[in-house]
Order: sequence, then structure tokens, then C-alpha cells
Amino acid sequence: MEALRCIVERITYQNEKNGYSVIRCRAKDYRELITVVGMMPEVHVGSVLSLTGKWKLDPKFGRQFAAETVEETLPATVYGIEKYLGSGLIKGIGPKFAKRIVSAFGEDTLRIIEEQPEELLKINGIGPLRVERIKKSWAEQREIKNIMLFLQGHDVSTSHATKIFKTYGENSIAVVQENPYRLADDIWGIGFHTADTIARKLGFDQTRPVRLRSGLLYTINKLSEEGHCYATRELLLKVGSALLDVKEELLSATLDEMILAEDVKTEEIPETGEDAIYLPPFFFSEIGTARRLREIFSAPKQLTLKTEGLESRIRQKTSMAYDETQMKAIRTALESKILILTGGPGTGKTSTTRGIITAFREAGARILLAAPTGRAAKRLSETTGMEAKTVHRLLEVKPPEGYQRNESNPLEGDVLIVDECSMIDLLLMHNLLKAVPDCMTLILVGDVDQLPSVGAGNVLRDVIDSGCFPVVRLTKIFRQAQSSRIITNAHRINKGQMPDLSNGRESDFFFVEQEDAEAAAGEIVDLIKTRLPAHYRVSPRDIQVLSPMQRGSVGAANLNQMIQEAVNPGETGFRRGGVQFRTRDKVMQIRNNYEKEVFNGDIGIVESTDPEERELTVNFEGRSVSYDISELDELVLAYAVTIHKSQGSEYPIVVIPILMSHYVMLQRNLVYTGVTRAKKVLVLVGAKKALALAVRNSTVRKRNTLLALRIRRSFEAF
Repeated sequence: MEALRCIVERITYQNEKNGYSVIRCRAKDYRELITVVGMMPEVHVGSVLSLTGKWKLDPKFGRQFAAETVEETLPATVYGIEKYLGSGLIKGIGPKFAKRIVSAFGEDTLRIIEEQPEELLKINGIGPLRVERIKKSWAEQREIKNIMLFLQGHDVSTSHATKIFKTYGENSIAVVQENPYRLADDIWGIGFHTADTIARKLGFDQTRPVRLRSGLLYTINKLSEEGHCYATRELLLKVGSALLDVKEELLSATLDEMILAEDVKTEEIPETGEDAIYLPPFFFSEIGTARRLREIFSAPKQLTLKTEGLESRIRQKTSMAYDETQMKAIRTALESKILILTGGPGTGKTSTTRGIITAFREAGARILLAAPTGRAAKRLSETTGMEAKTVHRLLEVKPPEGYQRNESNPLEGDVLIVDECSMIDLLLMHNLLKAVPDCMTLILVGDVDQLPSVGAGNVLRDVIDSGCFPVVRLTKIFRQAQSSRIITNAHRINKGQMPDLSNGRESDFFFVEQEDAEAAAGEIVDLIKTRLPAHYRVSPRDIQVLSPMQRGSVGAANLNQMIQEAVNPGETGFRRGGVQFRTRDKVMQIRNNYEKEVFNGDIGIVESTDPEERELTVNFEGRSVSYDISELDELVLAYAVTIHKSQGSEYPIVVIPILMSHYVMLQRNLVYTGVTRAKKVLVLVGAKKALALAVRNSTVRKRNTLLALRIRRSFEAF
């Protein structure tokens, strides 16, 4: 073992989860920068490290110092102090102010910040507000360092330690020691496995009830992330037993206690007689959704609507011709309290919706329009000429209170039209219906053949399958849509037929054959960077890659790294794990953040990265949103996203890789959903064999939901 003391000059890589880092350092007696690798706490440029370890020769990266122990000390030299402060460690001090402060106070700088921060007012450009920010940030860093020393001794990463401190403050260590499983409940991004690792390090017995309870809740939550509203008791105990490495009998007793304490809810599944185990929010949302749909549908209509001569009046006002199925949808919307309008691309959902709006306007009705995502709402506004809001904005989400529109403060209007309903999960639908008054007419529009919602449930399909509400399905492809091979091929795929892959200069649907995954990835990067922008005169950021999967050579994660390097290279920005966020990067929000009013699936462009404030700013559809560096796990690069995440969005040009390496995800509704995201041009890159496999595979993974049954039961009881 050798000892080494060095100053961090550059951070090449940091893994947020396990702390593995690759850093470049300046050390005494070494003319060139040296590379240090190993598990280490979060370090900053300018940090002084005392290391023990061994030199090794990596065949790819050359000579490296593999650190076994890492101890950080405050820098003692003026050079080190300036580097340390300028790294963005302390909010309010960036490279510019670090230089001024160190020029004024030299080696005394850190003592001044610690003991006499008011002295900083002597520095040009630093006022009382900045001094307060520096004092607060310095105190937080000192406290975080103490907590990190404790947590990192229990295998907790720096990013998790920062979140724990933000949540519990000075009580962090006490909370973790008392019940580390609280972390999984209270902090987004910290799951059961992290909490369990900490608990084991603290000596928690693996049969401790708090561990078994947390493990069962984690298992149900993981199933809900796969779309299930409940878990069968048998599956829950089987998966939970494997996860926790305890006998099912012991876990069964814990589950019975949880049912008694109402930590979970249970109900018999009529078809099988098995027990369905629900998390309470999903249980009450299923019951509430079924009840509200029945109450709205059964309430009397309050609008007086003139249906005589309706067709000619609507045609005159919209200058559009409607076929019989479309007119049936318009008449049903006027006559019924609830209508479900479904159909694929090019079948006239948009023009039918405009006809419905025209008919209700004629009656003087107040009409509200909504969609699940910002992009879908914007598109609905453009096609109808009316304001459309996201469902969250319509319900006036206000953290931490939640939805301001609810049963005690309902929406005001006569008609609510909700587009892209296949995306709406159970919890959101329940909150929406709570805000819909009984007197309102509800029209749900969506393509039931697309992928179901990212969240739990399969609401649109369940509502249709209940058989309790009028459903109009549009199937005819209109003449103007028949010229689009995107649309005709989407319908072929939906019918289980291979799409037309003949290409051609006038086509909007192209197939680039490439069976090798790595070669396909290179082909996609070339399409994004050069060929498509040159031919269609668009920016690479206007082209969206949609991948069936997150992982692999042609998965979204790898393609993002490759496309970023091709279209937005550089070193400046913030690094989180292996990803660097740079100004002008396309990014996606991956969780609902009600405080920032950005939601899962929202796409924006990075406007700026501020090392001084340790903040990154993203522009979402014209609105700037700031992220602290510790919040970057809410963002991912979005040059490529999964097809699941693209629901409800349309893009001018879409590129989709489809190869045999995607085998487990090759399903008809997945490819159909991806193809229907393209507005003007679609390019498939991959193997015909993989495409044929997907088109033939009509198996839709069943989601555990009892909503359709509950709707029927609600009507029977009523």
C-alpha cells in the first residue's frame, strides 16, 4: 500500500449509486496529472485528498492509482483554496468570486468564511444577500460532511446522503439509526434495497417486522410500476420471500398484521377466488372511479340541445363532411352524459371532436378541454382553436395541499373533453372525476390500441370493457390520410400485417435495414446529425429517437450519450453519474414534481448551467424551471426516449430502432404506438425479422385491475 496526497483538478466520472469515481489530480513529485480510481465520497475540484492504495496499469486507460482509503481535508494552499471554492461547492461562490476572495484573504480564506463571513462584504460585488447565501451553504456543507461520514460508512452514496440531509436536516443520523426503512417511504430515489443495505450495516435483524413490512410495500410498489393496481397474495408472498430471504409463512403473518392495520387493503378476485392485495390509494381510486363514472352518467342532462337539422348546421359551420359514424359520435355526445370516442390515426378523431365542440357551442355550453401532457394539450389547442390545459393544470395542483379542484371545489363548465385518455392512469383519473360535477358531460377521446398508461391501471380499456357507456370506434381512414404511408402502415401493423417497406422518394415512411445493433446505433446517429437535417432542413433537436428499451446498444440510454456527443459536444455543465448535462441539451422530467409544475414525460431544453449557484435551468414549453444539482436525478437526456415515455406526444420526424436485441419488448401495440408518434417522417432502423416478430405478437400483457368489474357492480347496485 502506498500513501498519496493530491488536489483534485478534474472529475472524469462519478457513479451516484455506489460512489465509484475516476478523477484527475495534481500530486507532488508528478509533473503530469495522475488518474485516481475507486470508491470515494463526493469530491469537488480543489478538494485535497489523502489516499492509500496501489498503482495499477489498466490496458485501456494506462497507469492509475487505485484508492483503497480516501480522506478529504481542507486545502491549505492559496491555489487549492481557490480551486475548492470555485468548484461550485458553496452556493454564491463561483470561479470569479473565488478568485476575488482568495486574492483578498489568501490562506486565511476558509477561516474568514467560517468565523467572520461579514468580512466578505469588503469584496467587490458581494452584498448582504450573497453573504447570507454563502453562510447558509457553508453551514449546510459542514453538516452534510458529518452526516456523509456516517452514511458512507454504511454504503450510502453522496447523492442519497444529500437528499437525506435535505429531508431530515440535523435529525438525519437519528432517523437513519432508528428506522432506515423510512428512507424508502419518505425520499424519492431511495428504494428498499438502499434502505436494506443501511439497515444490515446497522445490525438490523432480517426478520425484524419493520423490514418485512417495508419489503412487502416495496414489492407491491414495484408491481404498480409495471401497471398493476393490485398483487395477488400468492405472488406477493412468493416475490417478497425471495427479495427478503425469509420463509413465506413468516411473511404471511406480517401481511395479515398489515391488513389488520389497514396498511394494505384486500379483496377477493371473483374469477379465481384469490386475494387481491392493494395499496390503499389504488384500492380507493378503483372504487371512487367506478362510483363517479356511474354518478355522472346517471345524473340528468341540464343542457337543452336542438338535434333537428344538426348535421347540416355542423357541416356549414365547420366546412367539413362527416360520415355516419362520426355523426353518430356527435349525436351521442349531445344525448349521453358520457361518451368514449376511440380510433387510430387518420380516422377523424380530431375533426369529430371539433364537430362535438361546434354542436355544444351552438347550445351555449361552457366547454373545457384537457389532455394528460403539455404537448398533447398544446396540440389539442392548435386543432380546436380553444384553450386546452393539462389535467394537472385543470385540477390546479398546488403542493403540498394537492389538487385544488375536487368534490368540494368542482370544475365550472357544462362539458369536459379529455384527449389522449389511453395515457391517464388510475390515480389521475380518480382525481379528475372527483372534480367533475354530476351535471357535466364527459367525453373521453383516445386510441385504445396504443400502449396503456405508464402509471398503474388500464383505465380507457377498462371503461370500454365495462360495457356500461356508449363507445364510438372510428375505423375508416379518410382520403387525405390515405396518402400518408405512416398512417396506412400504422393500421396495417394494428391489424397484424407487415407494413409497406418499399421506401421511395415521395414516401414519409422509411426502413433502413441493419441487423447489427452497434452498426444500427451508428446509423441512427448519422441520421440525426447529418442526413435527416440536411434533407428536411430541420435541427437535430426536432428529430426524436424512440427506442423499445432503455438498455443495450440501441437502448435510449446509450443512444442519448452517442447523440449528445454528436450534436452537442463539450465539457461544461453538470455531471450526474455517467451523464453530463450541457446547455442546449434536450432533457426529460421522469417524475411528477408538483412544486416545479413539471410532470413525468415533459421534455425541455437546458437553458443554462450555473456552477456558482449549483443550479441548472430547463425551458419547458417557454417556462424556465431551475434544478439544484442534487435534483438532477429527476432529469434524463431526451434525444432518445422509450416508446412508453413518448405517449401523447407527436414529433415531426421519428427514428425507431427495432432489432432482435429488443426481443422481450417486441409487441404489436409497442410498435404501433411508436409509429403513430410521427407527424411527417418515420424511419425504422433494424431487422425485418424483428419487425415481423413484433407485428405478429398481439399479446398484450394483462394488468391486474378490477375497474371494469367495479363499474358493472356499481351500476347493478344502483
